[in-house]
Amino acid sequence: MKKEAMLYKKLENQKVSCFLCSHRCMIGDSQYGVCGVRRNEKGTLFSYVYGEVIASHVDPIEKKPLYHFLPGSKSYSIATMGCNFRCGFCQNWEISQLSKRDGSLGGYELKPEEVVREAKKYGCKSISYTYTEPTIFFEYAYDTARIAKKEGIYNNFVTNGYMTKEALDAIESYLDAANVDLKSFRDEYYKTICMGRLQPVLDSIRYMRKLDIWVEITTLIIPGENDSEAELNDIAGFLAEVDKNMPWHISAFHPDYKFKDYSPTPIETLRKAKEIGKKNGLRYIYMGNVLEGGDTHCHNCGELLVKRSYFAPEVMNINAGKCPSCGTKIPGLWL
Repeated sequence: MKKEAMLYKKLENQKVSCFLCSHRCMIGDSQYGVCGVRRNEKGTLFSYVYGEVIASHVDPIEKKPLYHFLPGSKSYSIATMGCNFRCGFCQNWEISQLSKRDGSLGGYELKPEEVVREAKKYGCKSISYTYTEPTIFFEYAYDTARIAKKEGIYNNFVTNGYMTKEALDAIESYLDAANVDLKSFRDEYYKTICMGRLQPVLDSIRYMRKLDIWVEITTLIIPGENDSEAELNDIAGFLAEVDKNMPWHISAFHPDYKFKDYSPTPIETLRKAKEIGKKNGLRYIYMGNVLEGGDTHCHNCGELLVKRSYFAPEVMNINAGKCPSCGTKIPGLWL
């Protein structure tokens, strides 16, 4: 489906300036933005993926991963094709690297009200805009999130954090949580591997917390690329400075897409990163894509609050968001 885009400005000579994401594309007539799904037609910018999902599933919320946001609940997850990054290690590249510009086909119609209906049908507490980058299907996510909010359903983004302040201002009333990929703390990494920049991601993380959107961070640790102690320390230091309660998911990489020649992340690297996070004062650090390091403990007394096996909580030992042992309020949104 085609729908006029939000967050753009018409310019002279039928050009448009898109300010949805931090690429801030200047798009000529009949051209697409970096995302490959937003096209200028004679001075009007359109989204070409509105209501056209490439994937929809019922997932555990922990799979996003979100561990302090409605843990143990189900989330209705949707995505369209496309992305504004070109990460060589992308684990969803089969759908994220498709684009309308390249004539890619696929997907099926699922209108915003139908997404909400499906979420209610399957008893989902939230809708996750995920798998690909939700910023690039912003209009679809925005309309869906508005309807969901009226029905008492929460909304979350699983995102690279490359949206603009203007985009966050537009959706903040409907967006309850986000898991942001902080892929590295080096601009060169973002430029060469992701085709983006670091600073806009850091700005988004700060601004989401200012808007009181619940934020959790994921860093996929790739051997030889972003696994040095210095870089992990920089990431942990930044997160602690923004909010020590913000969970940090340090995930193991497995070879995929253009990074098939790389080695998987050793478990020792994740353990090292966890210790670095603790030394920087982070209170909640989780290891991802491995069988250990997924439990939640009270940051005050150490009481086990949530015991997890892969993506599913086995034990929920928390009372209305408080530690049953010492009464400390645990940050996040708890059932």
